[in-house]
Amino acid sequence: MSLAKNVRPMNRHRNGRHGAKYTGNQSKRLRPKSKSHPKRGKKSPAGNLKAKAPRWAATGRGTWRKEVQRVLITEEQIEKRIKILARDIERDFHGREMVVVSLLNGTVMFLADLMRHLNLPLRLDFMGVSSYGSGTESGELVFTKELRLDVRGRDVLLIDDILDTGKTLRHVLPKLRALKPRRIKICVLLDKPSRRIENIHADYAGFEIPDDFVVGYGLDFAERYRNLPFVGVLHPHVYKQACKQICRK
Repeated sequence: MSLAKNVRPMNRHRNGRHGAKYTGNQSKRLRPKSKSHPKRGKKSPAGNLKAKAPRWAATGRGTWRKEVQRVLITEEQIEKRIKILARDIERDFHGREMVVVSLLNGTVMFLADLMRHLNLPLRLDFMGVSSYGSGTESGELVFTKELRLDVRGRDVLLIDDILDTGKTLRHVLPKLRALKPRRIKICVLLDKPSRRIENIHADYAGFEIPDDFVVGYGLDFAERYRNLPFVGVLHPHVYKQACKQICRK
């Protein structure tokens, strides 16, 4: 199993707006495991007794290798980047109690890992929004859960999984601003600027990615793949086949 080697960091700008940038030659296709193994007691060409498989491969999730074309961002890269994002957020919100507003459902894994590294007083609430069905194009936005906490006069950190066209945040931000918070900062795991339609930018972005259909680490296709611990690129035949089935209905 070949995984992404590294992600080249971009030059940092004010407010931590730009994340680490993915470049196309840094991830490799997922390949079936070789049936041949080094003999007991003899080293493999890499110098280890046995090549260490990624954790997810031994859990049954490896059966999805035919559907996930390649790993775009590894579990280790995500972990390192989240620690950097947490430091940036702590610096900007120092001395303030913030309200973390997370958009369901794709943010759950990112939110949990990020909060573990935030050494700040905070409160947490969720907004439920749905804009993707079983296809690949965003549809009409539906709010499925409203905020419970009062954010008037407070600092809000709005968390989303991916900033794509910007349509979701274009609907969410006016709704939040109407509640009169002191300020709103946007934090996303993934930024896909090539698809941007709305004039919306993230204050904190984990990774800038190309225009690939990505799943894993909370992101889904037809409510699948959320539990993969990495961000991967879905094989085109998977979503094209699903779209054809939807069009027939």
